[in-house]
This record gives sequence, structure tokens and C-alpha cells, in this order.
Amino acid sequence: MIYTCTLNPSVDYIVHLDELHVGELNRSVKTFTFPGGKGVNVSRVLKRLGVDSTALGFVGGFTGGYIESELRKEGIACDFVHVPGQTRINVKLKAGRETEINGEGPAVADDDAAQLIAKIGALSAGDVLVLAGSAPTSLPADVYEQLAAETVKRQARLVIDTSGPALGALLACRPFLAKPNHHELAELFGVAMVTREDIVLYGRRLVEKGVEHLIVSMGGDGAFYFNEETALFAEAPKGAVKNSVGAGDSMVAGFLAAQANGKSIEEAFAYSVAAGSATAFSEDLCTKEEVEALVDRVHIVHL
Repeated sequence: MIYTCTLNPSVDYIVHLDELHVGELNRSVKTFTFPGGKGVNVSRVLKRLGVDSTALGFVGGFTGGYIESELRKEGIACDFVHVPGQTRINVKLKAGRETEINGEGPAVADDDAAQLIAKIGALSAGDVLVLAGSAPTSLPADVYEQLAAETVKRQARLVIDTSGPALGALLACRPFLAKPNHHELAELFGVAMVTREDIVLYGRRLVEKGVEHLIVSMGGDGAFYFNEETALFAEAPKGAVKNSVGAGDSMVAGFLAAQANGKSIEEAFAYSVAAGSATAFSEDLCTKEEVEALVDRVHIVHL
């Protein structure tokens, strides 16, 4: 079973405007509301690609109830820890350029964190846990390390899609899959930016340190894949970008779904890139039909 863990999920409220007038009344052209958060996105895309998962994390209040309700409508199992307060609302204003206003999540107490760790403790060998996104400031700085340690103890496979110090700390757990973007990779190695040659160098270095599968995404400029035997580069399909939210999460889901269906590494990587592109070209997360319409347009080169 695949489990996704979102420590600070959100209700994403997307507002389209012809033009934003600061300090004045603005009327929306159209609006969308989705359950959000990186792990939640992974679960939603996995389901659309025909793979079941269980969503873990913390939710609170009527906004947390909305997330659970919407996920269950989509056929996604939920096993969240319920906390006092309200799950945050993130507002994304689209008026030519996109402006994001991210709300503050609820405080998570030590007892709440202990409940989540206990849920991770029920994983079995062969299960997969996806740790994705940021952590609430009320949690200890090493919360991801605690969850990862519990995952490793259960011999479950660890997937990480986070950034900053948490990313560096989790790499020591020898994850099954890691998916930093090129900016996060640069931050990890303490440089301002990375060239494609740098990505190859640093990617191979991370595999040497124990990452089993590594995908480094670069948005519309493509992506790299590394394991012990193979290094690949994929050119992303071209299209009109409508959505900056969830493309990286879709890549994680695409790779895991393809692997669950017995695809080769090259096929899984192509499916991952197609899933990320399909989400970028959509108002919401990608559908299976959108991914499969793009996968043949992903050109892969062996390095």
C-alpha cells in the first residue's frame, strides 16, 4: 500500500480575475476549490492513474472536514489525525501573473504528532510512505526525521519531496525515491544555481549516498533521472502552462503509478514527466487520459 503524508494540508481557493486592482473591489471571473497539500496531490493523482493510496497527516475544523470529504468522494482512503483549529486556506489569485496568499495552519501538539508516528508504525515491509511538503512550525524541526526513522524501522520504502534542511536530513535514510527540483538541489549543495552538468554531478553523488531513484525536475526545461546503473534526461512536452500547483507532486505520483504497474525505468520516468506536464497544462491535477496523451511526446536521452 502507498501512504501519503501531508503535515500541513490546505484548501486551495483559486480565483481568476481579468485584472487585480489593489485596494478596490474585485470580481472574479471564475473560481475553483480543491483539497491541497503536496501529499494530498500525490494521492489524488495516484487515484486518477488507477493506484490506491491512503492519505495521512493532520486536519482540523470545517476546512479539514472538506478535505476528507472531497478525498473520499474521489475514492481515496483517509486516516488523518484530527487537531484543534482550522486547516489553512491558500488563496491563489490569477490575473495575468499569479499571486499566492498562504494561510497559517493549526498548531499541532506533541500528542497529535505521537498519533501520527503510531500510524506510521503500523506500516509493513513493502509499503511506501510519501513525505511531501512543509511542516507546521509548531512541530519539532526533526519531525520528518522521526517519521522517516519509523518508516525505515518497518522496512517500508520512503519517498521524499521536500526542501531545505529536511531534504538533507532525509537523504541519510536512503530513500526509495527523492524528487528535488533544480533550485532545491542547488540549495542542498550550497550553490546559487546549477547547470545541467552540475545536476549530473550532484545527482550521481546523491545516488552514491544511497538514494535509489532520483528525479530532478526543471519545469518546462525537462528533468533528469538517476539510479546506480542509469542516468537519463527527458525533454518536457511543450504546451500552455495554466497551473503552477501540483506539477512536481504529479511527477512523483506518475513514477510510483508506473512502477506499480510493472513499467520499466525509462517508461516510469517518461510517465512521471508526462504527468507533471499534464498538470501544468490543466486547471486541476492531471487525468490519466491527459497523461497518456503526452507520454509519447516525452523524449528521453541516455547520458
